[in-house]
Amino acid sequence: MYFYSKPNMENKPIARTLRLLSQLMELHDENPFKIKSIANAAFKVDKLPFPIAGKSLAEMEKIDGLGKSTAAKIAELLEKGTMTDLVDLLAATPEGIVEMLGIKGIGPKKIGVIWHDLGIENIGELLYACNENRLIEAKGFGLKTQEEIRKVLEFRMASNGSFLYAQVEPEAEELMEQIKAFMPDALIEFSGQYRRRNEIINELSIVIGTLDAEIGINALKGSTLLQNLVVDGCRLNGELANGLLVELICVAKIQYFKELFIQTGTEEHVEAVFARITDDIEQPESEEIIYHKAGLQWIHPELREGAEILEVTIIPELINIGDLKGSLHNHSTWSDGVNTLEEMALYCRDQLKLEYLGISDHSKSAFYAKGLSIERVLQQHEEIDKLNKKLDGFHIFKGIEADILYDGSLDYPDEILKTFDFIVASVHSNLKMDEKKATERLIGAIENPYTTILGHPTGRLLLTRKGYDIDYKKVIDACAANNVIIEINSNPLRLDLDWRWQSYALNKGVMLSINPDAHRNEGFHDMKYGVLVARKGGLSAAHCLNALDLKQITEVFSNKKPKA
Repeated sequence: MYFYSKPNMENKPIARTLRLLSQLMELHDENPFKIKSIANAAFKVDKLPFPIAGKSLAEMEKIDGLGKSTAAKIAELLEKGTMTDLVDLLAATPEGIVEMLGIKGIGPKKIGVIWHDLGIENIGELLYACNENRLIEAKGFGLKTQEEIRKVLEFRMASNGSFLYAQVEPEAEELMEQIKAFMPDALIEFSGQYRRRNEIINELSIVIGTLDAEIGINALKGSTLLQNLVVDGCRLNGELANGLLVELICVAKIQYFKELFIQTGTEEHVEAVFARITDDIEQPESEEIIYHKAGLQWIHPELREGAEILEVTIIPELINIGDLKGSLHNHSTWSDGVNTLEEMALYCRDQLKLEYLGISDHSKSAFYAKGLSIERVLQQHEEIDKLNKKLDGFHIFKGIEADILYDGSLDYPDEILKTFDFIVASVHSNLKMDEKKATERLIGAIENPYTTILGHPTGRLLLTRKGYDIDYKKVIDACAANNVIIEINSNPLRLDLDWRWQSYALNKGVMLSINPDAHRNEGFHDMKYGVLVARKGGLSAAHCLNALDLKQITEVFSNKKPKA
């Protein structure tokens, strides 16, 4: 809330409060004359050559640009610490919308469209909408405006020192190439969060092995690879231009693999492995030797999050991007996508060398995303039938991303649901639920015999929206009981189902599906990030739905559909 209790308040905070009031008034479509009056007063107060605090109401009324009404509001602010009009408007406005008002380049009119027309209520949802290409169809927006907003939001997200893995990746790989070019004879590898493929990165860590660590440190110290460089023994700390913290650890080559092992796993993981070793490992020739001397199988870097993995008898062969045979959960121009069905199919077939595409445009409740009415569903199915006759060596599956309504039902009648090959059931509205309600809502959809895949189970948007709490065990158990696949939504903002719960799902026999949620052809490449978190969860190709070939997945869809 915006409360101030300083009778000697300076002009600038008074002006900011008036400006916020004018913005909220505009957002709520109040009298344009009054809005302009308050906005003008904010400008005047900010430029006054004397402090307004301490002036009597009569004196304030005489100040150019204020008048009786605005002067009374300022007097109330100075006396009570707030203004009644402001309190009322804030109470009628979601906190996320108020936060948007502070973002440069998005005025109240645009925010009003974002809120009222698109149903977006916070910055995370807005960024996701930009990535889904939803803004370009809204009144007053276009592709250029959408891209400008997206860049501002990404910069704002990064300002807290935390970054999405996908945000960090280009700069991280570029830095690695620069270090390798700078030190061609060194052993160099990422460690820490980045090597473990964490979804959120707070620091980029790199281990460097050279013939002489001190010479290596001096060479790096004189480089321009990082900003604000600080040297601490064998460590160099600095940051990239985007503010990401970087730590370079330079050691002699004979110590390289031990240091790489120490810097890669969590402290709990490293200590648990060392506790099992009795032999000398001061100069191991590989990380594999360290695990071997601990009596353990090789553990992939992605899995080194704790000590539990040490108790796993057989670590499966983890899934790779090349294992995927098709892409499910994608959006075309039929709803809020950029590319046509045919363009997406050809891209998957010719560029990605996939066998099938599962199209799942938004359902009718998603009016903000041009969700498909029943009539348009049937029209889309006609187009898919024609394309499947036309496309050689490729198949398009008829899917839909059906909204899970508040009572857990899907938003089409059974006679329409049965026309789809598969159905992704997702929550998109009424996200403010307690754990009990959210769990019941999901289980209601899971128990629908037409539900094939549970989409982004918690609705989270990393770094911006926590998502609704669910009882993971109950939801996963329900999927196991009803033969429902759980999605790993590969959009870098989602990565939901969380990798921390994937092993529980796999142990319950639930298949997972790595879905890009693509809204344009470029979005198919997000499957890469889904694969990375799937590896952290211990997923193998054998338990991934879209690692099945065309014949196998056709049988899965056929067996899942209720029999007449």
